Amino acid sequence: MSKEFDVVVIGAGPAGYVAAIRAAQLGMDVACIDKWLDLNDKPSLGGTCLNAGCIPSKALLESSELYDRANNEFGDHGIKASKVELDLAQMQKRKAGVVSQLTGGISSLFKANGVKSFAGSGQVVDSGEVLFVGHDGKEDTFTAKNIIIAAGSEPVELDIAPFDGERIVDSWGALEFDEVPKKLGVIGAGYIGVELGSVWSRLGSDVTLLEAVDEFMPIADRDVAKEGLKSFKKQGLDIQLGARVTEAKATKKGVEVKYTQGDESHNVTFDRLIVAVGRRPHTKDLCAKGARVELDDKGFVDVNDNFRTSLPGVYAVGDVIGNPMLAHKGMEEGVAVAEILAGQKPHLNYDVIPSVVYTHPEMAWVGKSEAQVKSAGTEYRVGQVPFAANGRAKALGQQGGFIKMIADAETDEILGVHMIGPYVSELVQEMVVAMEYKASSEDIARIIHGHPTLGETVHETALAVDGRPIHFPPKRKK
Repeated sequence: MSKEFDVVVIGAGPAGYVAAIRAAQLGMDVACIDKWLDLNDKPSLGGTCLNAGCIPSKALLESSELYDRANNEFGDHGIKASKVELDLAQMQKRKAGVVSQLTGGISSLFKANGVKSFAGSGQVVDSGEVLFVGHDGKEDTFTAKNIIIAAGSEPVELDIAPFDGERIVDSWGALEFDEVPKKLGVIGAGYIGVELGSVWSRLGSDVTLLEAVDEFMPIADRDVAKEGLKSFKKQGLDIQLGARVTEAKATKKGVEVKYTQGDESHNVTFDRLIVAVGRRPHTKDLCAKGARVELDDKGFVDVNDNFRTSLPGVYAVGDVIGNPMLAHKGMEEGVAVAEILAGQKPHLNYDVIPSVVYTHPEMAWVGKSEAQVKSAGTEYRVGQVPFAANGRAKALGQQGGFIKMIADAETDEILGVHMIGPYVSELVQEMVVAMEYKASSEDIARIIHGHPTLGETVHETALAVDGRPIHFPPKRKK
């Protein structure tokens, strides 16, 4: 029996559940289909982000950092903590509790907003028609005025290192270890690889990251990436650049990995191996044969500026339409497409989407890197101030890192801000707002920041763009 709705959303990750809620707020009758099953094979809303990515990884990052600080930093604060023991089962239990609360929260929000939730898979058959298959195998047809595809993405699996769920795992499997591997390998040193490597390194693993490219974290500004690499190596992460894995074979005792680095060949054995080489759009079997939803050569759904696909009445948002594959980007696209369906005219500024790496120290940035500004031929000025000049950072015992601000030499408009240091995931938000309103470095320099706060380093960096920092010696021109 067919069910009729104004909107059917396929996927309940950040882009999908937000699109569903916003559409319901705007008076539409909305259904949201999601096929995620948790480790107990129970339906769970929130997609990869809440179930197996953003949220559980941050929970483990926080717990592992506290464990590491208790062992290595508390003494500096006059806190004598002897015989600190790791209870990994409790740590995992806490993480699962955080996930459960948030995924359950989406269910409550659906009910509060009148969104009808269906556990199973959805396939676009044609304009206005979705085939729903429940987890029990029963089929139904949903008809709708509009369909929103928000199917998300999945980890890339390498032919040379196929997942077995035990020895060779993806990013979700890496969050579910029930014991700390003595020797852990990670293929990929991007933000996922570094975050996961940091968790298990803090808990006692000997971690090696094998990165195929010759530069560390090329998506980041070079100064931030260089500082990050130095810091992570100091923490004990063995980051091998230009290391191309050619074979990974799981055995009863571990994983045998072969890789090349320049002209040299290497063989190494790990207890477990994490493959973190990126994600790909989840578009396989998303559309029935004959459904005219066009994909690009990488499998992403092609959309126009209003998120419309090639099939009338069908829209797509989030990871499934391409980079940046970030939850917050997908959320805002979900809001935007719902408002478009309601006849509104929303606007998204893709030039000021923040990026964050939740390591210690954290890394964050928004806007263009110095290399991008230079390649565009724009004349610019740079201000850079270390957290070592900040009183709050010293009090926290986290004075490593810096903030770098790039401004147009003629107009003084802020073009990019790049940070590495304590809580920069929060500090970068000030710059997102500033850049959205086309602020200049002078605007930030004239705003009074509280003292003592980490935010003062943002203020000091803006002053440094003009060569007049107060608490840090300016660079002298030769």
